[in-house]
Amino acid sequence: MSPLDRFLIAPRCVPVLDPVFRPASLATRAFAAEATVPVTLALEQADGSVFHHPFRVLAGTHPDAAAANPYFTERLAKFLLWAYGGWRIHVAGPAALADALRAHYTGTATGRFDSEIIGQRIYDRPIEVVHAPTPADLPAPRSVTAPLGRHWDGCRIGFDLGGSDRKVAAVIDGRCVFSEEIVWDPYFQPDPQYHFDGVMDSLRRAAAHLPRVDAIGGSAAGVYVNNRVKVASLFRGVPQPLFDSRVKDLFLELRRAWDGIPFDVVNDGEVTALAASMSLGVDSVLGIAMGTSTAAGFVTADGNITSWLNELAFNPADYSLAAPRDEWSGDRGCGAQYFSQQAVGRLIGPAGIECDPGLPLPEKLKLVQELMKADRDVRAARIYDTIGTYLGHGLAHDADFYAFDHVLVLGRVTTGEGGDLILAAARRVLETEFPALAERVRFHTPDEKDKRHGQAVAAASLPVLPR
Repeated sequence: MSPLDRFLIAPRCVPVLDPVFRPASLATRAFAAEATVPVTLALEQADGSVFHHPFRVLAGTHPDAAAANPYFTERLAKFLLWAYGGWRIHVAGPAALADALRAHYTGTATGRFDSEIIGQRIYDRPIEVVHAPTPADLPAPRSVTAPLGRHWDGCRIGFDLGGSDRKVAAVIDGRCVFSEEIVWDPYFQPDPQYHFDGVMDSLRRAAAHLPRVDAIGGSAAGVYVNNRVKVASLFRGVPQPLFDSRVKDLFLELRRAWDGIPFDVVNDGEVTALAASMSLGVDSVLGIAMGTSTAAGFVTADGNITSWLNELAFNPADYSLAAPRDEWSGDRGCGAQYFSQQAVGRLIGPAGIECDPGLPLPEKLKLVQELMKADRDVRAARIYDTIGTYLGHGLAHDADFYAFDHVLVLGRVTTGEGGDLILAAARRVLETEFPALAERVRFHTPDEKDKRHGQAVAAASLPVLPR
């Protein structure tokens, strides 16, 4: 028996196709119920922003403290790193926790991945762990929020780049006059020209429906700073030298090709939340797009965005020691395995649906959607119900870090009747296991077209036209 087993709680709402699922939402609560020693993690970003997160760990006399304290501290730190961002982690608590966390980022494959991607590529330095003797020794909390998008004047193009398709929309004074999606396969393409040509093709197709092009806005998975690519799974197949020489400034190159007009690209999760806030007329919104991977974004109560990364594709959603491994980072239980096409592909076998194992994920999803549409196949329904159960628990965990009252769920996985089953299962989890959250949170979905193209339309509103 593992020392962690006492905290890995089986949910009352069990995912029908994944009985060993042990949600982070319940594990962290079980751990907190026995924890008595206060600790604060403070994440520091390059611009001076600092985010504090207090929690508790087990007392040293607890029989499971030696194994559970480092494990739960690392899982929490990983969530904070990918949700908020940061390169320096201050630990106000037992020095042994800081030592264990430091060893994780230097001595394990999954820790080195986080240090390389979050620290080195985004903040230009590896992750550093600093022990603070007391909370008074932590840097003071500091954060900045800013408005995003909502500009509709003129003739605009918006695009949204996913791992299996790219979407584009042409918009005139806020009215969408054209939208389409084109299948592509960017993940393992080694030549950046493939990406440049694909985006350019979509932009030209949209431009053909406009009298002129005043501005272009884009949404894409990854981290972008001043339109420069810092980290993006879309370009994972590009060798690092070519990434540095061509990909980092790919969108600046595209802007030059369009005569230097206003051209802004941001993380697709932020655009998800922006699309929700604009279409629903509400704030305090967490947007989740279930596509090739998982995109998330957050709009605050005052309608702004934060400097957070919101890369919830990497968040630890399942604490089971048998959870599936993420194919990029190698870590177990990451969000993309539960809230994306990857989840559908993983659950096809347990659902009893036969298909070629080598079938690409978009085709596996299409197969499940066709089964669902044709006769509401019980096997397909179980896949959607399982994903919805994951979602309910995922949102309960997210609520410990994000102050949201509204959730917008969209993306290719939610298209069709299956999307209704996902939301029904998520509501059931909240009502059964987290009733206070169920009372507060409202679910929203766009219409079927906006589920697929809403981000591209919203992205068109990003640039500000010169006066």
